[in-house]
Amino acid sequence: MSKNLMETEETNRLTREEEEEDDEDSREAWTEEENEEDGDENDEDLEFLCLFCDFKYSSCDALFDHCRLTHFFDFNGIRKDLGLDFYGSFKLINYVRSQVADNRCWSCGVCCQSKQDLQSHLHPSVNTKDVKLLLDDDKYLNPFMREDSLLYSFDGGEEDEDECNTSFEKEEIVKDFGSVCIDDDDTAEETELNAKTYNKDKKTVMACPNGHLSLASSSKIITENGMDYGENARSVESDPKDKQSRVCIADVVEKDIKKINDSYFGSYSSFGIHRDMISDKIRTDAYRQALLKNHSLLNGAVVMDVGCGTGILSLFAAQAGASRVISIEASEKMATVATQIAKDNGLWRSKTDSEGNKSCTGVIEVVNCMVEDLDKSIQIQPHSVDILVSEWMGYCLLYESMLSSVLFARDRWLKPGGAILPDTATIFVAGFGKGGTSLPFWENVYGFNMSYIGKEVVEDAAKFPIVDIINHHDLVTNAAVLQSFDLATMKPDEVDFTATAELEAKNDTLDHKATTCFGLVLWFETGFTSRFCKEMPTVLSTSPYTTKTHWSQTILTFREPISVASSKFTAEGSAAVGTDACPASKILLRISIAHATQHRCIDISLETAGVGSDGRKRSWPAQMFNLT
Repeated sequence: MSKNLMETEETNRLTREEEEEDDEDSREAWTEEENEEDGDENDEDLEFLCLFCDFKYSSCDALFDHCRLTHFFDFNGIRKDLGLDFYGSFKLINYVRSQVADNRCWSCGVCCQSKQDLQSHLHPSVNTKDVKLLLDDDKYLNPFMREDSLLYSFDGGEEDEDECNTSFEKEEIVKDFGSVCIDDDDTAEETELNAKTYNKDKKTVMACPNGHLSLASSSKIITENGMDYGENARSVESDPKDKQSRVCIADVVEKDIKKINDSYFGSYSSFGIHRDMISDKIRTDAYRQALLKNHSLLNGAVVMDVGCGTGILSLFAAQAGASRVISIEASEKMATVATQIAKDNGLWRSKTDSEGNKSCTGVIEVVNCMVEDLDKSIQIQPHSVDILVSEWMGYCLLYESMLSSVLFARDRWLKPGGAILPDTATIFVAGFGKGGTSLPFWENVYGFNMSYIGKEVVEDAAKFPIVDIINHHDLVTNAAVLQSFDLATMKPDEVDFTATAELEAKNDTLDHKATTCFGLVLWFETGFTSRFCKEMPTVLSTSPYTTKTHWSQTILTFREPISVASSKFTAEGSAAVGTDACPASKILLRISIAHATQHRCIDISLETAGVGSDGRKRSWPAQMFNLT
């Protein structure tokens, strides 16, 4: 009896422990189920995956605002610009996802080496017409990403009636193509560079190396250097916090711009810089000749000098017979200096007839401001200026972003048919050889071979643009025009561009021997053409073939040197194009130059391909350069 009782108690104890364990397991299972449900709810809240990164958003509006502010992709703006219907918009999403998957820029087509490089490269698109042609391909009706919830919901902003009509269409498309596995071999092919000119594209290379906020990331309209940043930004009514955050971004961007502008204009307070520029005879004589040798143009004219510095161009204009010269200078110190120089030379113009020294009855008035703020300082009637003159050029022509300011002044104050000096600008490109590198120096240092250092220096040079002088004897290809600007007619959004060029071995290397091209050299010319300078047209050139200037040339070094030779060169077997065994008979280039995210700097992207004498083609990875 006692034994049976003990067995019964033991059985009851085990039963209770099992029931407690079951209850605990049940509670744990319930908790896990609740957590899973909570996780599902969180996933549902963040169901829309960004087109460019791994961020997820709970609404299409939030996602598209992120894409616009962070990745320079304005989905709704592009739809509107291209007039895309539902199907076209559907294709656009799949097209962008497919390009991003290949580390390729959806806008300009540049192929980057990594996802991180692509994120740095993304930039606003100025002209999307070429993209619309790509969207004609029905393969983009295939969802690139399975279960892409964005494809179900991006059109939610339409009217209710439209929603009712299109919801069926969306479901049908996703149902029809949802199980399709895309295997597009075309994207794995090497990039082919066409000889035609590509669309002028904005900020091909909008790298953000210094962490500066992009100007295009602001929802405010910010006008700087004649460019409207954020003009495509739209307000988001659904999220007040988003509005507030974007106002904060706009404030930070404006402060960032102001800081850079203060530093930029402050740097021109150094008299050493102005001595270098004035001492540059190629530069100064070109402007002096254009202003003094074209009497019919200058006599009695109203002239505006944008960025006058010491006022040397304004003095030339006054000397040539201008009736009024409005000299604009953003540096407070240099505006004071230019005013005093005008007074010292009897060319200063009083603000009122009764003000100032009556002995100074000149024509020059100096205004201390940026040209974009001129209306705040003095009253000038729109389209009342006869001649607009400016020495706006920077390294590689476009560094410093002054051209946009000149175009702003042109559109605001220049008379119809008025003269802009200079009125043309052209960027040239050519390939340079070993003599354009530091290799010869390191190969013989007091009789010792230090070429190991030289090779490393050349490798490092491929990471950055270099401003230096190249001797024309060191060029190993012909020179080609990369881009030409007509300053009288061009649009401000054409300052940033993508263009192609084709280089061949120089005539003096066509002895059927191969030579090595280590990279590219860029230079520019500006023209004071007979369109306005009828009596004495002139050209300002920074070419390696002419006397050197303070602009020097801009050097872009290849990561891998390319062997080049005449098309008559006999290649050995199936050697890779661009090697000594199979030199390239042509080098095909696709180059983009655009405003960088760091204000007043420019980004340069370079795509290179070589064509062998047998017609075979080889492409090299794209290179990115930031000129700061």
